[in-house]
Amino acid sequence: MEKLSRRSFLRTGLVSFAGLTIVGPGSFDLNHISQITVDKVKLGNSGLHVSRIALGTGSKGGSKASNQTRLGMEKFAEMAHHAYDRGIRFFDMADSYGSHQYVGNAIKSLPREKITLLTKIWTHEDGSDRNVPVRESLDRYRLEMGTDYIDIVLMHCLMQSDWSNNRKHYMEGLSKAKQEGIIKAVGVSCHNWDAMVEAVDNPWVDVIMARINPFQSHMDGTPDVVKELLGKAKKNGIGVIGMKIFGEGNHVSDSEREQSLQFALTRANIHCITLGMESIAHIDDAVGRVMRLV
Repeated sequence: MEKLSRRSFLRTGLVSFAGLTIVGPGSFDLNHISQITVDKVKLGNSGLHVSRIALGTGSKGGSKASNQTRLGMEKFAEMAHHAYDRGIRFFDMADSYGSHQYVGNAIKSLPREKITLLTKIWTHEDGSDRNVPVRESLDRYRLEMGTDYIDIVLMHCLMQSDWSNNRKHYMEGLSKAKQEGIIKAVGVSCHNWDAMVEAVDNPWVDVIMARINPFQSHMDGTPDVVKELLGKAKKNGIGVIGMKIFGEGNHVSDSEREQSLQFALTRANIHCITLGMESIAHIDDAVGRVMRLV
């Protein structure tokens, strides 16, 4: 097969991220790269097997929009289908990203049983007048996604301890939905050290999404202390998903991406990662790098 030099590969423009060229050292065989697909991993004791990479949909996300939704329905669907072909069958969403309908539109022609859907529900302390029935929210989410069930629902962006006491409204609603088969696994997305410590020992939690990278960028502790805590979570049977792998886009040079993925895949005590990819080029780069490192 024909091999391209590093310079020739750069000229193709196939592998770039946030305006930066990101290719690995040496030369590449493009035909071989295009045939590589992501493997699947067991997500703790959740009962789920997921692709090692999830397609995140919340880059610069909030107020019902993100960089992924700003691509538009057609372009997002094209990217999602390419991700599916490369083995990425795991979609990471949130109500606050406004990405449910984009993923739903993208997967309507794909086999649902081969796809893992994760979303996040924004929560408030119990008694807040902003609380709505959890089932009402889940019904809306399912309608937006065009699915009968959601694989994973996390309480979004927990930023304080004692959440297991002041968010019983949501925990009970999610547990009931799990019993009814509307969702398969529940858990938390943590943006606070104390919240994550609480999650690790909580039997209600099936899945934790945690911030982890070697640069301590947008994290809840040093890489060493976070990975130690996540190791405890894994021993407790919790599925661990790493996020902010590139420090929320602050570390995306070639060497930084390589360092970040190597850390995540070999030292961080996580099962899989979510990456906020925004193009087919991002997907190809991520798949090639990850499957070379595992």
